[in-house]
Amino acid sequence: MADQKKQFTKVNELRPLDNGLNLIVKVVNAKTVVQRGRPQGRLAECLVGDQTGMIVFAARNDQVDLVKDGNTLVLTNAKIDMFKGAMRLAVDRSGRIEVDSTANLYVDETNNLSLIEFERVDVVV
Repeated sequence: MADQKKQFTKVNELRPLDNGLNLIVKVVNAKTVVQRGRPQGRLAECLVGDQTGMIVFAARNDQVDLVKDGNTLVLTNAKIDMFKGAMRLAVDRSGRIEVDSTANLYVDETNNLSLIEFERVDVVV
């Protein structure tokens, strides 16, 4: 099987509604937001980032177990969801999350992309 070199995106290159993204990010801060009785209802909001900035990552269900403070994650086929006008990084069923224990990533905590509010503009042509 031929192993194709993946293109990795930097956090500061993320734009609303992007998808098919590959990123390497470090978990800066992870909080479990919703913990229902069954494992299917778990949600954690994490601040993740790289040397170009940070963004909120919404981890769901089994993904919650991987998002521990300080972990470096390799996200495959991630996407940007919009929540109240702000970008959130997510990985759905078509994507993958792996913990990379060998990476040592510096995070620029001064550039939080989730604090930027986007306004939807419908263009009629």
